Amino acid sequence: MEPKKLYRSRVDRYLLGVCGGLGEYFNVDANLLRLAAVLFALLSCGTALIAYFVAAVIIPERP
Repeated sequence: MEPKKLYRSRVDRYLLGVCGGLGEYFNVDANLLRLAAVLFALLSCGTALIAYFVAAVIIPERP
């Protein structure tokens, strides 16, 4: 059995595919992750936005 790998989504994406890729990896609806990301961004005064863009740079796009 091949281990799961985290990729940014090419299909389920609105901005950079990070939430779509996380949704595929954890088998969770990506819209729930997007909602959580927006709430976290509002509560963290923008720190979550920096984390999102860092994740977009670090996580490779699905081949």
